[in-house]
Amino acid sequence: MVLLASPFQFKGLTLKNRVVMPPMCQYSVDAHDGTPNDWHFVHYVSRAVGGTGLIIVEMTDVEPDGRISNGDLGLWSDEQIPAYARIVKEVHKYGAKIGIQIGHAGRKAEDAEVPVSSSAIKFPGDVYKTPRALTTEEVQQMVEKFAESARRAVEAGMDTIEVHGAHGYLIHQFHSPLTNQREDQYGRDLALFGVEVIQAIKKVIPADMPLIMRISAVEYVDDGYGLEHSIELCRRYKEAGIDIFHISSGGEGPIGSRGRPGIHPGYQVPLARAIRQALGVPVIAVGKLDDASLAEATLGNGDADLIAVGRGILHDPYWAIHAIRELSGEVGIPRQYGPGFPTKR
Repeated sequence: MVLLASPFQFKGLTLKNRVVMPPMCQYSVDAHDGTPNDWHFVHYVSRAVGGTGLIIVEMTDVEPDGRISNGDLGLWSDEQIPAYARIVKEVHKYGAKIGIQIGHAGRKAEDAEVPVSSSAIKFPGDVYKTPRALTTEEVQQMVEKFAESARRAVEAGMDTIEVHGAHGYLIHQFHSPLTNQREDQYGRDLALFGVEVIQAIKKVIPADMPLIMRISAVEYVDDGYGLEHSIELCRRYKEAGIDIFHISSGGEGPIGSRGRPGIHPGYQVPLARAIRQALGVPVIAVGKLDDASLAEATLGNGDADLIAVGRGILHDPYWAIHAIRELSGEVGIPRQYGPGFPTKR
């Protein structure tokens, strides 16, 4: 049995294979209103036709000023729900499951007049502004905004939700010692904001819906945190209700002397393996895994439970079909495309 083609089941989520399309911003919203349009519809549905097991919609923000740019998606209004529901309904027709990544850019919100963060520390670079530190009351209000976006995602029919705690965005800004210089409870306990977001979301999603979290396992900056810190964060987040971790790295500043991210295929797999072994939880590995044999080996070696392929799926909407066919010689193909996939002899 080709592992990449094998089903994956956790709680109420059953995937037909282990291929995940990770969140990748399209910067394609019309009129800056945060609502998905025909581009997003075709973009996500085509990957369902292409055989992907789980599609995770790009970073979708809990308020307008939480977006990286005004071209990003949002889910801060009930009026936005039907556009997402349209995508979900069509994705399901092709046997794929679909989730959505909910987040907030914090100090990396480039188009916000005054971005917000855990502390008033600017992200390096000319395009970024100095953020305003959220008050304690505003942090608590932000927790509710995450929960409200999750509620809307459920109403749209999403199969799972991913909390964005990676790549230097707001939750990451709270749990990183580099950017959280607060003196209130959210500074004394770096994981508290993320924990409260998770707990609030768990109250509004079905009990059998797995909750995923994306986290940067390592910061590639001077004095940045490493695996020991991220494992403890994940331990807290697991206790709060996270079921599956999506393991990435970096994002909290310019790469410094502490280390550089690898450029070789599978460079983040050891991070996924470490968290999987430490916590006994399912993990999604990501990072230059678009070679089918490497993806299969990552599963076969017990390094991860699911394989996220980003750039490979942007390049080839049918990556899952092609990869599984390369590994096994057999794969389900939409009947309309049968003539393009002659039987292998």
